[in-house]
This record gives sequence, C-alpha cells and structure tokens, in this order.
Amino acid sequence: MDNEVREVSPEELEKDLDGAQKYNIVDVRETEEVETGMIPGAKHLSLGTLPEHVEGFNKEEEYVMVCRSGRRSHNACLFLQEHGIKAYNLQSGMLDWTGEKVF
Repeated sequence: MDNEVREVSPEELEKDLDGAQKYNIVDVRETEEVETGMIPGAKHLSLGTLPEHVEGFNKEEEYVMVCRSGRRSHNACLFLQEHGIKAYNLQSGMLDWTGEKVF
C-alpha cells in the first residue's frame, strides 16, 4: 500500500452524518482534548493506543480519523493502511470542523 492518505472535507463528513452513515469516525486526540467536544458518533482512541486496538477495526468498513489539526490523524491513517484498513483523514481536523462539537 502506498503512503498516500485520502482526505475527507469537514463538509463531506457533515453530509455523511445527515444520511446513511458511510464512515466510522475515530478521534485520536488525547482525553483532555476530547473533553471539549467530539464529532457526534465518533469513537475515542488516542493515537498512542491505536496499535493495541488495530485488531478491532473491520477491514470491510471505512474510517475517518480525526485530531486537532490533521497531523496525528494523518499518522493514524498511515498506520491503519499498513494493516489493510481503509482510513481517511479529516482535512484540517477539528480546527475546521463546522458541525456541532458535542458528545
């Protein structure tokens, strides 16, 4: 698999939340960061714990990885892709998220 990470725009992800949800959203920020709010329906797995949870990802599903600015989630995508998991990065992370930031 190549090192290219595809991105999903905040607008595209927000539209996905309004319909038949295509993506599983995983927030890789630290606990204190997610306490300020998460994208509705997102699951929290901090980046450092991703290796111990990789077996729980379904290779038949698609995931959008989220962090504050998009850098950590980009790294999470690379890691998941190495394990055959379809992962996309939320472009600019929570900094550009325009939707509701609540649990």
